[in-house]
Amino acid sequence: MNRRAAALLLALGALLVALPHVAGSYALSVATLILYFAYTGQAWNVMMGFAGQLSLGHSIYVGVGAYAAGALFFHYGIGPWAGLWLAIALSVLIGLVIGFLAFRFGISGVYFALLTIAFAEFTRIGFDHLDWLGGPGGMFLKVAQRDQIDLANFRGPPIMYYYAMLALSAAALALCAWLLRSRAGYYWRAIREDEEAAQALGINTFRWKMLAVTISSAMTAISGVFFAFYYNNLFPEQIFNIGRSIEIILGPVIGGVGTLFGPILGAAVLTLLSDGITEALAAFGWEIPGIKQVLYGLVLLAAIMFMPHGIWPALARRIGVDR
Repeated sequence: MNRRAAALLLALGALLVALPHVAGSYALSVATLILYFAYTGQAWNVMMGFAGQLSLGHSIYVGVGAYAAGALFFHYGIGPWAGLWLAIALSVLIGLVIGFLAFRFGISGVYFALLTIAFAEFTRIGFDHLDWLGGPGGMFLKVAQRDQIDLANFRGPPIMYYYAMLALSAAALALCAWLLRSRAGYYWRAIREDEEAAQALGINTFRWKMLAVTISSAMTAISGVFFAFYYNNLFPEQIFNIGRSIEIILGPVIGGVGTLFGPILGAAVLTLLSDGITEALAAFGWEIPGIKQVLYGLVLLAAIMFMPHGIWPALARRIGVDR
């Protein structure tokens, strides 16, 4: 990282740390949402941007993570810190099953993407029929108070959730930066560019792709736990829906797949766009079903046409910083 990039990163960090002290409650909620999608985008980016494995079913890890921690808290009063480990374990197990079936039997490309969608959909249907988890009626977590910070049960005011998400996003950025410069990062990029050539060089592609799935699913499960205790309600149709997976991947795609700052920039652009559309429609008293999805599609189309590698690589060249 050159000096200019380091200075910009420090400035951004200082701005984000100070933001709650100058922003209103609504702006803080929007910033928390941006950080959430930045984090989940980084998690997906490990799998697709680094290792070249297209997953369109990442909502399965969000949902399983959310329900694992949420169910322990709802039924037994066990706090999210214990539930976090169960969430990670279950999500990694599912990721390893998907990865084993795909990579051992040579399923790749669009067929791997379809496999991830199928698993997410099977899981949604299964959770819809689990009455212990609320079924289609949903699970609602108890909230005793939101005025004081209770870290043991991850309860508190919006500023606590903002800083928690900021810490997660910063940790994900640091982890991804380290992974890119590690042996795993070099092997992943070799697999992404030409898997057959990587195999010819002696790289155990099965092993390294499974590692990418493990890290990506574990990171995404953590975001599921945050989702559960931030929103306090879980519905299979909402959390396992393919639309949730599309929300996760849009940030990296718009910002720049395979880059460190692309998922962050993409999450900010798309969340602010969505918020702006909502505010504009509300100001005019309009209610147009599906307008957000249409505009998301137009933004994605424009990005592919004019910046096929994403917004961040083009911006990074202009300001003279590392990608």
